[in-house]
Amino acid sequence: MRVVVNLWLGFTVGVLMSGMVGCTSPKSQEESRNDTGRVEEIIVEEDRPLILFFGNSLTAGYGLEEDEAFPALIQEKIDREGLAYRVVNGGLSGETTASGLNRLDWFLEEAPAVFVLELGGNDGLRGIPVEETRSNLKKIIQKVKESYPETYILLAGMQIPPNMGQEYTSAFSGMYEEVAEEDQVALIPFLLEGVAGDPELNLPDGIHPTAEGHVIVAETVWEYVRRVL
Repeated sequence: MRVVVNLWLGFTVGVLMSGMVGCTSPKSQEESRNDTGRVEEIIVEEDRPLILFFGNSLTAGYGLEEDEAFPALIQEKIDREGLAYRVVNGGLSGETTASGLNRLDWFLEEAPAVFVLELGGNDGLRGIPVEETRSNLKKIIQKVKESYPETYILLAGMQIPPNMGQEYTSAFSGMYEEVAEEDQVALIPFLLEGVAGDPELNLPDGIHPTAEGHVIVAETVWEYVRRVL
């Protein structure tokens, strides 16, 4: 596993870019006519159980087309297997755990069958106290649980370079496993496994995965999401 410092330095540049996009286009109920002129109802997207990816620029797919980001690739996998789920990309570039907590209610207007939480990287880059980040992650998880007890929650782990000192780096790295264990949610140990630090799999900024990098991220995430569908 390789993580280099310059991979993370521009993480917060994404604050200027908003990535809050949906992988599906929610529709109201529609109608169509067949060859005989009979009106028949189309099954609406909203009838499919929701998988919500809630994160920062990594989830949003910074620098890429919407359909190249890993949540959209997960939707493709779901469709190929004929599974009745729809993915919504709730990623926002520059998001911290605090700002994520503040905007969470808007996304919880509908019950997600699966909630994938990918936040904390920007906290680490800014040197936000680990306990504050931990508290926000736990509050997000608890809010989802309180709103929808049946929702399956998956926490995506992140790592940071040692800029803030070894003690901070170690505490940050271990935080995700601790939160997952304490709150009894599933854990992806490291979202960028096999991608971080590889210049061929990251954009010229050295921060965000390329389309090829997102393919690898999608495979990593799919391994965990597929188990509960």
